[in-house]
Amino acid sequence: MSLNTSTLIKEKVSFEGDDMIIKKTFDGSQMLRDAAYAREVTQNSFGSDHKHVGHVSLEKLGVWLKEAGVEWTDTQAVKDVVKKKLMSNEFSKLRVWEGSY
Repeated sequence: MSLNTSTLIKEKVSFEGDDMIIKKTFDGSQMLRDAAYAREVTQNSFGSDHKHVGHVSLEKLGVWLKEAGVEWTDTQAVKDVVKKKLMSNEFSKLRVWEGSY
């Protein structure tokens, strides 16, 4: 899995009572282009020890982890979240390798 640099488009800060709400908007098109490019050029041959399975931005990974209630420091749980999301049809365009793992 590769991790992109930030693709932040805009950030809006608002206040509701004593709470500060920060809404960030990111551009996912570069992440999709990078995944498509990686599918074309990555050597994911049968029997190799390492596979480039997907291409996910740090921002998207952060959202996935927050949704799952997983901390960044829980390595195995992070792997499980990434695997589950990449194997779903919803995020199939982020997959580079179509095998199972």
